[in-house]
Amino acid sequence: MVALKYVIVGVVVVVVVVVAAVLVLVLPTLHRVPVQYVGSQNGYEAFVPNGQTINYNGHTDPVGDLILPNGNTIQNAVWDGQYSSTIIQNHEQIVQLNNQLNGDMQDFYVIKGQVPIQQVTINGQTYYVIEADKINPANIAGFYTYDKWVPNFVAAMNTPGTYAAGLPGNSPVFQWENLTGTVAYQTSLYNLIRGFFGGYILVQSNGTIIPYGINTNIFGASFNSYINPSS
Repeated sequence: MVALKYVIVGVVVVVVVVVAAVLVLVLPTLHRVPVQYVGSQNGYEAFVPNGQTINYNGHTDPVGDLILPNGNTIQNAVWDGQYSSTIIQNHEQIVQLNNQLNGDMQDFYVIKGQVPIQQVTINGQTYYVIEADKINPANIAGFYTYDKWVPNFVAAMNTPGTYAAGLPGNSPVFQWENLTGTVAYQTSLYNLIRGFFGGYILVQSNGTIIPYGINTNIFGASFNSYINPSS
């Protein structure tokens, strides 16, 4: 009778070891480091999705770059938490409109103040996860502009003296025969999709203007001067 008990215990131990080995093979290797804050308390950072996604914490998150106020870029950034699914949907719609209208627009999501990120390693790849649920929704807003001007837009937002303005429908800017005029016109064309609204410009102190549009489904009160500017 005693020998039988030892046999049963031995079988249980073998089963536990086998299950543990299977879990090691099935579950992705995940390594985390403590949360850190990047950017400036009084500045603006921007998450720029690149169309890729990753499964993180049991759901799908967009992957892209995080542009900092000093112009540096953190690659392999992941937006996790509030608005993640909306960002994925917005980017898909922007790509669709680019194909339909032969445009070159890029959506991006600006954060006012420092950004909480956590460095994680999944199956040997390092990612920088933006913990969006720790950001006040009032400090997040979605924009779009010419894809190559996104860094310029972020730099302009962080430059004293820059202000936003809305273009009236008969503005001569829409007729300019240069890239600025083309971009301004394209931002207004993207009004075809609900949630997008173009026809705005950032004006810098040196006279440079950057046309842009807004994503009305992601906008915080801290950006009222960009979302509802004077004409």
